[in-house]
Amino acid sequence: MNTANQADLLVRNIDWLITVDPHRRIIRDAAVAVKNGKFAAVGKTAAIEPAWRADRVVDGKGAVAMPGMIDNHLHSSFQLARGLADEANAQSFLFEHMYPYEAAMREEDVYTSVALAAIEMLRHGVTCYIEPGNYYPDATVRAVMGAGMRMVLAVSCFDQNKAVTGIMPAAMIEDTGRCIAKTEELFEKYPGEHEGRLTVSASFRGMNNSTDELILALKGIAQRHDAILQTHACYSYFTHDASIVQHGKPEIERLESLGVLDENMLLLHAGWLEPHEIAILVRRKPTLVCCPSSSLHNGYGNLAVGKHPELMALGVNVSLGADHASSGTVDLVQEMRYCACSYKELRLNPRFMPPERAIEMATINGARGAGLADRIGSVEVGKEADLVLFDATVSEWQPLYNPVSNLVYSATGNTVKHVFVGGEQVVRDGRLVRIDQDEVTREVVKAGSRITGRLNMKKVMKLQWPVE
Repeated sequence: MNTANQADLLVRNIDWLITVDPHRRIIRDAAVAVKNGKFAAVGKTAAIEPAWRADRVVDGKGAVAMPGMIDNHLHSSFQLARGLADEANAQSFLFEHMYPYEAAMREEDVYTSVALAAIEMLRHGVTCYIEPGNYYPDATVRAVMGAGMRMVLAVSCFDQNKAVTGIMPAAMIEDTGRCIAKTEELFEKYPGEHEGRLTVSASFRGMNNSTDELILALKGIAQRHDAILQTHACYSYFTHDASIVQHGKPEIERLESLGVLDENMLLLHAGWLEPHEIAILVRRKPTLVCCPSSSLHNGYGNLAVGKHPELMALGVNVSLGADHASSGTVDLVQEMRYCACSYKELRLNPRFMPPERAIEMATINGARGAGLADRIGSVEVGKEADLVLFDATVSEWQPLYNPVSNLVYSATGNTVKHVFVGGEQVVRDGRLVRIDQDEVTREVVKAGSRITGRLNMKKVMKLQWPVE
């Protein structure tokens, strides 16, 4: 008589499983059993396979597996902006490139952009991301949920339309009341939808374009719903200095004076800090999101002056974000390498930011930042079964002595083979299961033409070499 437990999915013979569990176990020849969307058993294949049977069995031979990664900051509506904001400083990037681009977008364009972002994230092993907000949240939800991944949703909020930093495009100008109302609408509409893959946050997009009234109101909404509050903060000297000119104090000090800083706050970038603000962050412990490729692409200096490794050592949660396709890649595997290697170089210390720390930033730290650490971020019994299998037989994974080292220092997200979200396979052999990637690509071409047709391309994109 067969007394094996019944599972929905069994993934067996995994060469290396990086669990990121509390003991940080790495299991050779591993297997996981999934039941009702959660990990029901994790261990050696020799122990799991006899004890569990499943209708669906996936062989992990030649694979390195890890928890689904969590990108804590991605503007998915910027996915169609590749090549439109190169060699631009912070003020130029925002007011000459990205805000005009965003103002030119319509709902169908945002849907296509987000669908493309979802494809890129899932293909690179990201199973959950935090959206900082755009003007078409319903289209964003349709695209992300259609692809089968998780997200933390927000809607774009600015109510200070003229600031030291510049003037917002007319299409993006809203008042405080409208920002509050549309945030409350999200919390009324979406919680409990889409089988728990969708949660909601509050977001004010920029410190210098947000009044104290808006910040306090959004914090109140977030607290009522036990949700995170997020904002861009301290991401360049330009915004840092503008805060002092406009508000008489730097950004972290301003948040502290308003009483909104706590462990349920997400600070995006957080590189440019005054010395006393470091003490504030250690005391309040918000999550800081390091976005390496964004800073490297635009020369923001967040890695050069940032204190992410030191703050992590002091107990502050630091996670990773790809930020946007405007800076090139949307690949959290490469963000791990940029983060680890940049800090080694800048500190002249090879012990800074070891690969284990980078993996934590992309997984369990990201789950904490999203407010979902009890559900995702590690491979543990009882957690939701978000799992990524890399094809470790390809050249960039070989020779394979140390999977942690290879993952951070030599692999890219393009080596992802299979991805599961809540036990559902959403990527098989490198291609999405739920949506037609080729159809999305065709729509991307159309959407790109529509958007560029509404923009002054001579101002937005500056080709340096002649085109014939």
